[in-house]
Amino acid sequence: MRGETRTKRKSMPEYVMSLATAAVILSAIFVPREIKNKAVIACACAALPEGGRAYIREALFNLPETDVISESAGLSAQRQTEISDERSGDAAETPKDILKLMEDAKKSSADDKKDGSIKPWTYGKSSATSIFGNVLVRNATDTKAINIEKVLKEGTDLKIKDKSKPSVLIYHTHTTEGFELLDRDWYAADKSSRTADSSRNIVRVGKEIAKELEAAGFNVIHDETVHDLKYSGAYDRSRETVRKHLEKHPEIQVTIDVHRDAIQENDGTKIKPISEIGGKKSAQVMIITGAQEGTVKDFQNWESNLRFALGLQKSCEDMSPGLMRPVFFCQRKYNMDMTKYSLLVEVGSEANTLEEAAYAGRLFGRGLAALLEKHVSA
Repeated sequence: MRGETRTKRKSMPEYVMSLATAAVILSAIFVPREIKNKAVIACACAALPEGGRAYIREALFNLPETDVISESAGLSAQRQTEISDERSGDAAETPKDILKLMEDAKKSSADDKKDGSIKPWTYGKSSATSIFGNVLVRNATDTKAINIEKVLKEGTDLKIKDKSKPSVLIYHTHTTEGFELLDRDWYAADKSSRTADSSRNIVRVGKEIAKELEAAGFNVIHDETVHDLKYSGAYDRSRETVRKHLEKHPEIQVTIDVHRDAIQENDGTKIKPISEIGGKKSAQVMIITGAQEGTVKDFQNWESNLRFALGLQKSCEDMSPGLMRPVFFCQRKYNMDMTKYSLLVEVGSEANTLEEAAYAGRLFGRGLAALLEKHVSA
């Protein structure tokens, strides 16, 4: 179980080149750069827009998980400028693709039936067991006492020597976790909260986080591999994904497993963690970090993770007050033993809108970028 005690998981400069290479350039323009053509299906998907690729994945839902990886390594000056321009704008501005999804949803949801309520809730001090300044922690361990002030003073020994090399891996164990599209106080039970469409699930939020890090100059790998075609064993499959990236890029230090939560009360009411930041609704974000105790073994770097988690919590709250739910410090591992700076984060819940979650992703990405910048060595 992740989150609150009542939470239940549910489910590419210069172009002076011959005509012989012109076709290659044109192809590169029209093929999404984040696609790594690994198989015939992936090649076909590369020629389709995001929704088309997702359609094929869903139509072939019984196939092994897909392998879609976006790396910022080798980004062209043009693309770097595009990312910078996107980020330098108002973080509260809703991306055009999400606006389109919202408009489409308004048209297709006219006959939706209200099956349950959605209740907004802002998590804060009342949900914490330890408080120091703007850093809140909910300690759910059995034996680990926590002194936030002491941990913050200890800081983290993270050192990023070369920002041009991959230092951050973003991935999604539960890749199909989706969101509401319309901001309303009720939900329709026949609208699944899970989807393989990466334009509207947790992968879309991961893209916002990655974009913020890239704009700050960090080399990021965003792995979109679907790990939860079958829910059982998803963490084992995502662990293998992380292992492959660490072997290929041993310079990766930070791994972030991005999820969304699912919080439901006994009467079926769904809770959406929400906060108003910059005059706009944002989903709240919860960092989960674990401890070695009880049945959790072979987790020697848990204290390093904890220091990183609290530093990140403070960085995000300093920049965007109200963004963060209390850090959930628990008797769990969730593949966080693979590096010294590995965390799981929950961006909103199934009751939040994609717009709210994407906004939270941008704010969280800026907080993470600010923290990482402090640890870039000369």
